[in-house]
Amino acid sequence: MAGSKGKTQTVRDMVLSLGLIMVAGLVMYFFIPHDDSAAPDVKRVDYRVELLTARRAASYPVAAPEGLSPDWKATSVRFDGAQFDAWHLGFHSPDGEYVAVEQSTEKRARFIDDASQGAQETKATEVIGGRTWTRYTGGRYDALVLEGTDGATTVVAGTASFAQLAEMAGALKLA
Repeated sequence: MAGSKGKTQTVRDMVLSLGLIMVAGLVMYFFIPHDDSAAPDVKRVDYRVELLTARRAASYPVAAPEGLSPDWKATSVRFDGAQFDAWHLGFHSPDGEYVAVEQSTEKRARFIDDASQGAQETKATEVIGGRTWTRYTGGRYDALVLEGTDGATTVVAGTASFAQLAEMAGALKLA
């Protein structure tokens, strides 16, 4: 039985190696600091230049907020004039949620579906800042869609509450 001693040592060595790896993993877990509660600091972007460029190039009045508190941080901005004159302006709300202003000349239904991440129309409307907005609800984003516009569709969407979406919609100036 010369062969059985080799197999026994191989299994024993494998179990010892596995135990050593588990001990090393536990040591790393307990002695390496980790804090999952601290959110990363969100960097503010300046969107003024892109806004001026978009307002000159777009075939529709481009929306941007005025008068929001400094607690709202602009985090992303882009204008793509190559396809559908697409305008995007993303914000980090005061309570840490995401809100985006999206505009495009793309086909309305397709654009709303993309901008709202598949949210469904509720038929509920509200007047915000003198303009009528329709509510959309979804699994990931909720949205407000501006009604009565020709040429471009305007959507305010994100993970924020409808109150914060309405705050953003009310602050939008079209120029």
